[in-house]
Amino acid sequence: MQKIAFLMKLKPGFEEEYKKRHDEIWPELSAALTEAGVSDYSIYLDRTTGVLFAVQKLTENNTADGLPQLPIVKKWWAYMADIMDTNPDNSPVSTSLECVFHMD
Repeated sequence: MQKIAFLMKLKPGFEEEYKKRHDEIWPELSAALTEAGVSDYSIYLDRTTGVLFAVQKLTENNTADGLPQLPIVKKWWAYMADIMDTNPDNSPVSTSLECVFHMD
């Protein structure tokens, strides 16, 4: 099992809308993530900066690298683009984080 973490950025004033949209995550998107080997996926918000901290576990033989090509993922990105910092293709601007400490 691999664990990855990354940062994203929420636009000011959209904290509740971001939570609402994720509380109502589309079943097709959730299924696509699971099928790609993503599990135990959490996103935390720093309300003072709008920074989102995400962490997820990936199965050993995951296909998560292929998720950006899926139509349902592209549709979700377009849906979220009005409330997050995004790239030209609507994917969230994200920064990968390096694990420097872990304790089970």
